[in-house]
Amino acid sequence: MHAFANPTRFLGIARPVTPWALWGGVLLSLIGLASGLWLTPADYLQKDSVRILYVHVPAAWLGMAGWTGIAAASLMQLVWRHPLAAVAGRALAVPGAVFAALCLATGSIWGRPTWGTWWEWDGRLTSMLVLFFLYLGYIALAQAYADRGAGGQRIVAIFGIVGAVNVPVIRYSVVWWRTLHQGQSISLTGTTIDGAILWPLPIVVVGFTLIFTAVVLMRMRAMLADAKIEARLRRMARA
Repeated sequence: MHAFANPTRFLGIARPVTPWALWGGVLLSLIGLASGLWLTPADYLQKDSVRILYVHVPAAWLGMAGWTGIAAASLMQLVWRHPLAAVAGRALAVPGAVFAALCLATGSIWGRPTWGTWWEWDGRLTSMLVLFFLYLGYIALAQAYADRGAGGQRIVAIFGIVGAVNVPVIRYSVVWWRTLHQGQSISLTGTTIDGAILWPLPIVVVGFTLIFTAVVLMRMRAMLADAKIEARLRRMARA
């Protein structure tokens, strides 16, 4: 892991990977979404509203995966002092927040015809809303302590680790609390979703994940470039 923590080595890998991840993700996402919209049948109960799952499920996955990445980066920052850990955490925050918001929005749209309401203080919905607010708090905290050195970065990293407690709450909320949200549909042992409806979903998940990866890499590259310019300006100011 330390080998990839070197900014120069990281940039050498990130530059060629970014466009492949971006355009590969866009292509897979379009194929998966088009297949889900036009090639799969409507659900016998939910009708065409079930097609929202092709956006809702990947968004939920990436919303949780984003914070898991923040927690991992925060741990590496505190324990191993990886040079890129703080940059990775900040780069993950904004796209993670966007996908968490997309999950909430699509869940609300899906809930209206299914549950008869736009919002319910359901365990899954509420914990995902908490995750979205955690993202906003992390972004605000990272900006507030951006110029306060290692001490400020440690505070942000601790917040990233503590906030990870909410991820398993989201994951198991449908098991712990019996509310309106349906139970777990996909697991390692099988799925309750018919294969005729399910098959485009992995394509979209991979596509969205590649786009997410590309955005994070682009943000990290931009942050490193800004830091390099700032360091150069400081050297010029002291000269």
